[in-house]
Amino acid sequence: MEIKKVGVIGCGAMGAGIAQICAQSGYQVVASEINDELLNKGLASIEKTLAKLVEKEKISQQDKDATTSRIKGTTSTKDFSDCDLIIEAVIENLDLKKKIFAELDGICPQHAILGTNTSCLSIIDMAMATKRPEKVLGLHFFNPAPIMKLLEIVKTIATSDETVEASQKFGESLGKTTVIAQDAPGFIVNRLWIPFLLHTIRLYEEGVASREDIDNAIKLGLNYPMGPLTLSDMVGIDVVKFVSDALYEQLKDPRYITPTLVDKMVAAGWLGRKTGKGFYDYK
Repeated sequence: MEIKKVGVIGCGAMGAGIAQICAQSGYQVVASEINDELLNKGLASIEKTLAKLVEKEKISQQDKDATTSRIKGTTSTKDFSDCDLIIEAVIENLDLKKKIFAELDGICPQHAILGTNTSCLSIIDMAMATKRPEKVLGLHFFNPAPIMKLLEIVKTIATSDETVEASQKFGESLGKTTVIAQDAPGFIVNRLWIPFLLHTIRLYEEGVASREDIDNAIKLGLNYPMGPLTLSDMVGIDVVKFVSDALYEQLKDPRYITPTLVDKMVAAGWLGRKTGKGFYDYK
């Protein structure tokens, strides 16, 4: 099937980024939020990001205008009725996601693919809230979605090969490298990254090295673009806690137990860049 129009549910950091990269790649995009305030905030963030790209001469003003013209904002799921692909990018709450998928199933055309940007939740549970589980899969983008080159495609036991193939072609059209994972806890990236990250945080918690020395050691010793503590601040300490807790709940592997420091940082509201303080101070 050919994908021409894409719906994105949720216009927060991830949803806005996904909507932007889809529109930049030539797709007509419908982006939704639960109210006008959040929708306008998300659309404004896309506008700001594109304006910076024009300022840096990475895209032309004409490209920017063309991209924004392809994005339609809405607060009604009925506007997804003619989309070929819908990507859900709301908060990591399984019950909420199942409710959204059930609603989409009754609105979207029969050929439409329903994707979720979840980083760790069970996709088959969402799929079974619909009457088209063969057309449901994970489309896990990485933050920031317009920049990060990977798209993790997650196949459930019910996802058809045709759905996976169409999703691969879609990912490639966005300039992404696609990898395919089974619907197992954490998929590929988070299954491997979270234990490494939590061990890094414990190293800092125990006073083995400073945050700067840990980050520099990983950046320069392993050629990573940024250190793990800096990356944690960018992702959000609350997100780190949610994913590690969810993986531990599913796997019961002690490597996924959240460090005490992370629990205390979340309790204090030190969530990283978005709150101005995490492992580093951004104020």
